[in-house]
Amino acid sequence: MIFFIKTLDRRAWRALVASYEPPMITVDVVSVPKPEVDWTDAEEQASMGNAKALNVIFNGVDLNVFKLKNSDTLKMSEDESMSEYNERVLEITNESLLLDEKNPDSKIMRKVLRSLPMKFDMKVTAIKEAYNITTLKLDELFGSLLTFEIAISDKENKKGKGIAFKSIYEEERTVNQ
Repeated sequence: MIFFIKTLDRRAWRALVASYEPPMITVDVVSVPKPEVDWTDAEEQASMGNAKALNVIFNGVDLNVFKLKNSDTLKMSEDESMSEYNERVLEITNESLLLDEKNPDSKIMRKVLRSLPMKFDMKVTAIKEAYNITTLKLDELFGSLLTFEIAISDKENKKGKGIAFKSIYEEERTVNQ
């Protein structure tokens, strides 16, 4: 595949070797992607080289291998709910079973526990200390994590409610006699 990409386009090869980064601009001390209409010719050509290289790689990899690699890079996003994540994990697990890749529940659970966001760190520690991962069922794990997520969201919702009192401060006046 290396030689194919090299002969395809030198920009494609350069995008792989130098790890292509999209053009960025700084706005208020924050780097944001540069709009495509403002790209220079060099930036446009580098982007095209990257697109060609990605096309070759994705078309050169068997779909089954691609699906298996998808399970290796499993990660829960911050805005994803535990129910959505559970559904995604089960979908990936079922796909890997169809591809004759049998993963024991304990391996899947270790991947799940590693892939959770930081807000679950204390729960992950508690689960590791309280349960034997080799005998714990996947649905029990997700049930425990879902309960924790609900408790966190309830606590966050209660923090927002508060009572404010209006106060009036009157200054005493003394009369000098």
